[in-house]
Amino acid sequence: MTRFAIAVLALASGVYTYLGVRSILDGSPTTIFFAAIIYSASVSVGIYAFWSYMARFFPHITTHTGRAAMLGVMAIGAVMIMAMSSWLNAAALAGSAALEQHLAETVEDYTADLDQAHQNALAAQSLLPDIQRASERFAQLALSERQSGALTGTTGSGSVVQLLSQMSAQMKDLENGINASREQVTTLFEQGQKRLETMRTLVSAPGAIEPRADQFSSEVVALTGVIASLGQTSIAPSIRRAADDLSLGFIAPVADGGDADLVDRQDRVMATVRASVAAQSKVLSDAADEILARAPVKERRFVPLSSAEAVLRYASDFIPAWAGAISIDLLPGVLVFILAVVHGAIRKQEERMPFAERITAAELVQAIELKRALAESGSDLMEVAAELEAQKTTEEANNITNLDPRIRPKDRLHEDR
Repeated sequence: MTRFAIAVLALASGVYTYLGVRSILDGSPTTIFFAAIIYSASVSVGIYAFWSYMARFFPHITTHTGRAAMLGVMAIGAVMIMAMSSWLNAAALAGSAALEQHLAETVEDYTADLDQAHQNALAAQSLLPDIQRASERFAQLALSERQSGALTGTTGSGSVVQLLSQMSAQMKDLENGINASREQVTTLFEQGQKRLETMRTLVSAPGAIEPRADQFSSEVVALTGVIASLGQTSIAPSIRRAADDLSLGFIAPVADGGDADLVDRQDRVMATVRASVAAQSKVLSDAADEILARAPVKERRFVPLSSAEAVLRYASDFIPAWAGAISIDLLPGVLVFILAVVHGAIRKQEERMPFAERITAAELVQAIELKRALAESGSDLMEVAAELEAQKTTEEANNITNLDPRIRPKDRLHEDR
């Protein structure tokens, strides 16, 4: 029964090893088939031979040194079995689920990257209200100066109105650039959302994982391009340059008043406008620098995994599958320890039994024949008994049970078939 159980477990391990090997091999279908068959058959034979040897020999070893040596051999064999079989069994049991988890985590990572790129691209939109207010203020001042001479005391479209209209137009151009950038960012973000939606559908879709993983890789490439485009659409650098141009490139028109008093008033107003433009330029420059100081989205590289690699990477999430894969390979070890315990208990029980109760039929026949031979030869029975007792004492000093079934017929009665 023990050998049958070991054979069944070895066969089951070989089947799952075959499935695991097929998932990691590359080549033609014929090559993969024969390579997986040969490997799984070798694993099954190795597992059966190893545990059969352990079940046959370990229970009969009684010395501490021998037991320690056999336990060491058993530990080494168990590690080798796990190395060549258990992880492939786990890949067969949970490979598809591990791959789906890998894809799901990749989706979450790319979702975070898309959100960060979107936020960085829209950060410049926070400057839009300030730019709109500055543009409206310059436009209103120009209108007031033209209609009522609110700044210089003289109505008409002079140099002050020209300067204020120029500043209002520059702010309006900057506002239009930000609005155009917002539309482009919105379009790219919607494209990225569609890619993510397709990726999520592929993760949870039924069917084989390999075709879904291939299509998932294509979607990742497209999404990476969208994220890169979002990183390049930020208008913060343009705002920074425009803010510098407002201050450094300020060109005031020549005062064109008809008298010296009007020219003086125009010069004072234009100086005030210059100071206002410089202050506005500094505010925009500082805000643009703060936006540009944000950490850019790091380029992420998607690495496709095989089912075996995914099971190894996410082993902590698939402990039940790993437990089953290892148990199917190491369960024969439990049978070996059961046999060792039972054989030890039988030996102790036999030692406490009277000699007449533990003698076997074969030993009884041998004793009768020996007595008859001694009687015919005329030997002294007491001397022969003393010699046998001395020989028995010498053998017990070794404290090793003989494994030859021809010499120890009693062990054959207790041997597990």
